[in-house]
Amino acid sequence: MTRPILLAYQLLIGVSDTMTGALLIIVPELTLRLMHLQAPSDALTYLSFVGAFVFSVGLACLYGALVMARRGSRRSLETVWLLTAFTRASVAIFVVAQIMNHSLELGWSAVALSDGACVLIQAIGLRRGWLANVTN
Repeated sequence: MTRPILLAYQLLIGVSDTMTGALLIIVPELTLRLMHLQAPSDALTYLSFVGAFVFSVGLACLYGALVMARRGSRRSLETVWLLTAFTRASVAIFVVAQIMNHSLELGWSAVALSDGACVLIQAIGLRRGWLANVTN
């Protein structure tokens, strides 16, 4: 995988998660409307809490982009990919389980699909050593 593509991926997911997380923290109801999702009004505080985790994953991804841009430590970037993949896999599994349990509406499958896609990309990239060419 080429360095520009991996850097673009890292920036895209970093900005996306950071912005989504910040919006969930500040204006959860608006964020859900933008995502075409619904939640009970008494759940908005919990969605803001979830937003803090989404925000932190986004910041971790942006840190990974910084490491990549500065050609920093490959191990640092691998750690970012591994830990964010764990978080994303947990979210994807949880969301799928809740959809199957009819606790979340089908629209939430977009969250599971996007997180699952990132897990797949990062797992393949770690296995194939893609990050060796973009750092040091």
